[in-house]
Amino acid sequence: MKTNSQNLTTQNIPTLIKQLAIPASVGMFFNTMYNVVDTFYAGLISTQAISALTLSFMIFFLIIGFGYGFSSAITALLGNALGKKRYKLASIYAHKGLIFVPVIGIVLTILGYFAAPYLFMLLGAKDEYLQISLDYINTILFGSIFFMFNFSLNSILVATGDTKSYRNSLIFGFFANIILNPIFIYGFNLGIKGLALATVLIQVINMFYLLYKVLQTKLVHFEKLEYFMPNLRVYKLFITQGLPASLNMLTMSIGSLILTYFVSHYGVQAVAGYGIGYRVEQLMLLPTLGLNTAVLTLVSNNFGAKKYDRVIETLKVSIKYGFIISTIGIITLTILGRFIISLFDSNPVVVDFGVSYLLVEIWIFYAYVVLFICVSTLQAIKEPKMLLYIGLYRQIFAKLIIAYFIVKYFELDFIYLWFGILFMIYSAAIFAYFYTNSLLKKICNKSL
Repeated sequence: MKTNSQNLTTQNIPTLIKQLAIPASVGMFFNTMYNVVDTFYAGLISTQAISALTLSFMIFFLIIGFGYGFSSAITALLGNALGKKRYKLASIYAHKGLIFVPVIGIVLTILGYFAAPYLFMLLGAKDEYLQISLDYINTILFGSIFFMFNFSLNSILVATGDTKSYRNSLIFGFFANIILNPIFIYGFNLGIKGLALATVLIQVINMFYLLYKVLQTKLVHFEKLEYFMPNLRVYKLFITQGLPASLNMLTMSIGSLILTYFVSHYGVQAVAGYGIGYRVEQLMLLPTLGLNTAVLTLVSNNFGAKKYDRVIETLKVSIKYGFIISTIGIITLTILGRFIISLFDSNPVVVDFGVSYLLVEIWIFYAYVVLFICVSTLQAIKEPKMLLYIGLYRQIFAKLIIAYFIVKYFELDFIYLWFGILFMIYSAAIFAYFYTNSLLKKICNKSL
C-alpha cells in the first residue's frame, strides 16, 4: 500500500511540517487567487455583482463547511489507522468516506436551493441585486457535488501525507479560471452565471485527477465493492468525529451571515468593501492555513502511533512558524493594503470601507494561528467536541452581541465593528490554546 505513514511518525518534525505545509499553502494561495479572479471579473460587471458574490459565498460556505468538517474527520480516522498500521481499516474508512461526504453535500444542496432567496432578502438583496445573487448561487449549488467529491478524495491523500496533488489541482484551477471566466461571461454572454459555470467545470476536471491519485495509493480500489456499501457503524463514527467540526464550520457560515447583515447597515458599498477586504486578508492567512493541514496529518498519524511527544512538538513548532508568517503578513498589508484593494474597485468609498476592515483585521492574525492549529490538533486526536462550543461563542453569541451594540445600539462607525471582532477572536484563541494543552497533558500522563 502506497503511503508515507512510516515517515510521518519517524522523520524530523520541523522538516515534515515544511514538506506538508508548503504545498498546502501554495495550493491555498492559488485557491484564494482563484476567488480574487472571480472578484475581479465580478467588479467588471458591477459593484452589485461583487456584493452578490459576497452574499453567495456566505451561503455556499455552509456546504463547504460541512465538506471540510467531515473530510477532516476522515483524514483524522485514516491517519490514526495508518499510524497503528491497520491498513485494512484505513481502506474501509477511505471507501466509505468517498461516498459519505458527497451524499451529505446533496442534502445540503437541496436545502440551500430553497433557503437562498429568503436569506438573501434578509441580508437586504432585492430586485436586480437579488436576481444576480440567485443566478450565481443556484449554478454553484447544482455543481456542489463535485466540490464534495474533491473534499473526500483529498481527505484520503492528506492522511497519507500527500498535500501536493490537491495543490496541483488548485494551481490548474486558477489558470483555467483565468481562461474560462471571460469565455463564459462575454463569449457566451452569461454574466455572473459564467463565473459559476467556470467553477463547476473546473471542479469536474479536478475530480478525475484526484481520483486517479487516490487510486494510486491503493487505499481505494474496486477489488471489493462491498467496501463502498453503507455501513451504519462506520457512518456513526464519521458523524461522531465529523459533526462537531462541521457544526463549527456551520457556525462560521452563520457568523458570516450575521456579520454581513450588520455590515449591510452601512450600505451596499460597505458590503462590497468588506468582501474585497476579506479576500485580500485571506491571501496573507494562506500559509497559516497550510499549517493546519500539516498539523492534522502529523498529529493524527503520531497520535495513532502513540508518539505523544511528537504530537506536542508539532503543536509548538507550528505555532512558532505561524507567528513568523503572520508578522510578515501584517507588515505587507499595512504597506500595500490600500493599493491592493483599489485594484478590485476604483470607487473610493468602497476602497475606504475595505481598508478600514483590513487595517484592524490584520492584527487578529496571531489569534487565528492559535485557533486554527488548536482546532486541527483536537480533530486529529479525536477530541472534536469542544470545537462546536468555541465556534458558537466566537461566531454567533459573542459576535451577535458585539455587533448589535456597536452597530445598532451605539451606532458607531464601521471601523469600530472590527475592533469588537478583534477582542472576541483573541478571547477564543486564548481559551483554545489552554484547553488543547491541558488535554494533551492528560493524554500524556495516562500513557506513562
